[in-house]
Amino acid sequence: MTVKIGLIGCGGIAEVHLRGYLQVEDARVTAVCDVVEEVARQRAEMAGGAQVFSTIQSLLAGSDVDAVDICLPHHLHKDAIVAAANAGKHILCEKPLCLTLEEAAAVQKAVSDNGVILMCAHNQLFKPAVQRARQLIEEGALGQVYELRTTDSFYHSFNMETIGWRGHREMIGGGELIDTGYHPSYLLLYLAGSEPVEVSAMLSNHRLHFMDGEDSAQVLVRFADGKVGNIVTSWAYEPTPNTEKFQVVAERGYIYSEAGGDLHYKIRGSEPVTIPLPKTSGFNEEIADFITCVREKRRPIHNEADGINVLKVILGAYQSVAEKRTIIL
Repeated sequence: MTVKIGLIGCGGIAEVHLRGYLQVEDARVTAVCDVVEEVARQRAEMAGGAQVFSTIQSLLAGSDVDAVDICLPHHLHKDAIVAAANAGKHILCEKPLCLTLEEAAAVQKAVSDNGVILMCAHNQLFKPAVQRARQLIEEGALGQVYELRTTDSFYHSFNMETIGWRGHREMIGGGELIDTGYHPSYLLLYLAGSEPVEVSAMLSNHRLHFMDGEDSAQVLVRFADGKVGNIVTSWAYEPTPNTEKFQVVAERGYIYSEAGGDLHYKIRGSEPVTIPLPKTSGFNEEIADFITCVREKRRPIHNEADGINVLKVILGAYQSVAEKRTIIL
């Protein structure tokens, strides 16, 4: 059975997703939707001749897709998810899941009421180093985990003319933290494997002063089992070469990965070990796994419940800065 996909939103990230579907034998993008017809037609041609629609409702009503892939600006996610779920379509949605806890409740209800699968498009979870690290942690190789740090910082060339909707708080939902910063946030929660219970944050606008929101963030998270996590993320600067993608320090040793490639770990009393692993974006693996989830009707690696937990951390960080205190989730 070929899983037929409707691509909703045909901007830059949609091309990355579409290339992923072209690598999966039993999946095909058969419909695309965008308010800019020229862009939609370009994606349709790339997909091999997909139907073109200008609205979500027309795609849902006029195509026979099994699932949709939502690649829209942040503020449009909730309505698109709810519409797709109510139409009985499975859903892959780019991060963030949505922008508020009220929106999250509507998403959760629509997905539950209609019995569809929702997968959060958290591509970095599919990096081999992340999967191997999670395995080592779950196997108890490090003993009790104490602290974790995840990072995603780079010098972004945005300016007033090119930042687009991301420069507006009501569309992006904040600033850099709810965009690129969403990656180290979901990565932190995934590696911690525990419910976040407290959040404290500091936000900065070091360089991109034309933005409504922050261009950099540091967030502390305490988890229910006592672990403490630190998120570092920015569009303002080029990080030092030794900045790790993630690190975990624990009772028996440590584990880390630089740029999400090879995995390094050390157990106390033993020599350090390096596991050579490919450095990938994770997008192709994410798309392939979504298709498998749809075919096998199994729980995705990150579903709406996981997406809501990540959103709680992000919103808690914003509240922490606004109220200058630690937020209890």
